[in-house]
Amino acid sequence: MPHWFPSTMRFPTACFLLAILAASAPVLGQEARRSVRTGYAHVLRVQPVYQTLTATRMEQHCDGKVVETSPQEPADPEGQATPPHASRAPAPLPPNCEMVPVQRQFQRPIAYDVDYVYRGLKYRSRLPYDPGNRLRVQVSIQPYVAPPGSD
Repeated sequence: MPHWFPSTMRFPTACFLLAILAASAPVLGQEARRSVRTGYAHVLRVQPVYQTLTATRMEQHCDGKVVETSPQEPADPEGQATPPHASRAPAPLPPNCEMVPVQRQFQRPIAYDVDYVYRGLKYRSRLPYDPGNRLRVQVSIQPYVAPPGSD
């Protein structure tokens, strides 16, 4: 309210405006609920979208061949297990061997591009899951309101 508006009129006017807004809210909400419905579309094609991950690990190569090593629990001279936090020197490499970094790539699906038909029209969406043969869709219809000055 403007500062020049009489203070005795501010509260009743504000209450009146809030009452009008509160009365119109359910009507607006009911219209929105009536114009939205769900249905099922027929899925034509599902294509996974992959993320490529690269991991590097050190492998022992002896004379150009990979030597499989199994991780074992380090032991002390008495044969008891050494605690994981104990420091120890790396085991010496056998002759003609070296540690080589080897990169491996892995792919995992992160999304799915889905082509589907609903009421004779084709659509495409990217979804976080594979929908199978049917896809539940939400249909909303709203009137088109042209911008002022366009005919």
